[in-house]
Amino acid sequence: MLRISLVSGRSTAVNFDDQISLGEVKAFAQRDLRVGFLRLSCGGRILDPKQTAAEAGLKDGDCVTGIVQEAQLAATSRAFAIHCHNPAVNVVTWGHVHYGADDHSTVLGDQRSGRNVTAIQANLSAFAAILDDGTVVAWGDPKAGGDYSLVRHRLTNVIAIQATDEAFAALRSDGQVVAWGSQRHGGLSLDVLPALRNVTQIQATQSAFAALRSDGSVSAWGDDACGGNTRLVQPHLKKVTHIQSTNGAFAAIREHGSVVTWGAKMCGGDSHSVQPLLHNVKKIQSNRYAFAALKADGSVVTWGPQSRGGNSLAVQASLVNLQEIQATDYAFAAILADRSVVVWGDPQHGGSFTSGILDPNSISEIRNVAAIQSTKSAFAAIFADGSVVSWGWPDHGGDSWEVQDRLKDVKQIQSNNFVFAALLGDGSVVTWGNAGYGGDSSAVEHRLRGPVVKIQATQTAFAAILADGAVVTWGYDSEGGSSSPVERDLIYI
Repeated sequence: MLRISLVSGRSTAVNFDDQISLGEVKAFAQRDLRVGFLRLSCGGRILDPKQTAAEAGLKDGDCVTGIVQEAQLAATSRAFAIHCHNPAVNVVTWGHVHYGADDHSTVLGDQRSGRNVTAIQANLSAFAAILDDGTVVAWGDPKAGGDYSLVRHRLTNVIAIQATDEAFAALRSDGQVVAWGSQRHGGLSLDVLPALRNVTQIQATQSAFAALRSDGSVSAWGDDACGGNTRLVQPHLKKVTHIQSTNGAFAAIREHGSVVTWGAKMCGGDSHSVQPLLHNVKKIQSNRYAFAALKADGSVVTWGPQSRGGNSLAVQASLVNLQEIQATDYAFAAILADRSVVVWGDPQHGGSFTSGILDPNSISEIRNVAAIQSTKSAFAAIFADGSVVSWGWPDHGGDSWEVQDRLKDVKQIQSNNFVFAALLGDGSVVTWGNAGYGGDSSAVEHRLRGPVVKIQATQTAFAAILADGAVVTWGYDSEGGSSSPVERDLIYI
């Protein structure tokens, strides 16, 4: 008999079999004790879940300590990666093999023996993991950063990684930057390397990077058309405190609240028409094509394509005392100080309350809002009482009518491009939106009463971690919606 005891004092027992996998012992303890992922130890040494009891030197009657671990999920556009802070196991991936899911379901292997993964960053088709010694391991599409062989020797003391669609940029503790992946998307920064010193922040569009240095100056590289060239605004990029981006443009906030923009005009790179209004700016939010600047007095200034949220004149009188702004790809929704909501942008994609279950003549319904979440083309608002209302493109989650009676005591909402997933107070999940991409979760509904503690999404699928460490997936099978090929591997996490 093996006894597995938690630090809290709770325990369970497993019949001793010297050929039993410690991964199976761990999985049994997770289910029986209703706890998340465990790190097993005995006599002060960490046990490898891939070993048998005999290989680990365990004997009948031994007591094993279970240390509860928090699992982390990351996602590219079509694949998931999951890991715990545990040097004994690999990262497990599933989904589309060309978008970061390894052929053999687990990655890193001996490259990181004895080292922990502390964070994983993803672009559209590759992953990059920071290890606890500050080195980096990448995998996935080689052209998008999965191949990092040319810069591997420079990836040391890394503290953060940022990504464009097909490249990565790593920030080191000494303020230097290392970039790799598609050259067109910012993967090679040889022309600006001499200037990439004392960097404190990196921001990205879909194909360019911008680096903010400690002296408030900025350098950019990658696709010129998407913000990779600052030549026209370089004299103004001084005393910058923060950088925000759309798909193809950057906006930099300067020390006294002025704003400098560059990049694609159709993505907000040209703010000339509103420049006199851009002062005392505290924060900038963006969707894929437009910017919304929140000023110190609670007002908002917007720019970019008018039909995609760049023009807020129709609701400008209502945009006062803003607290926060959320965005779909083509519209914005702002929560005001009185917890009411104002929307603008493309009407079909969330910029109007006329799409969805709301009465468009009764805007007062959108009050007492606690939080807002979005898909590509719809918004969902959680009210203070835990109920939910949604609007926007119906097949992207804008119509929640069929599940409205179940949307009670909602604590948070996660989304992919087309679907909302609401986590309720009892740990169950309710979904709506495009059925093929996760809006129909009926096949796993009995398992999504877990309770669920965390949800992550690719563009078309979801993965939920339950309180007992189980992983439940649904949505488009080949893009992360089915984890059945790695079900065995998940017990080793």
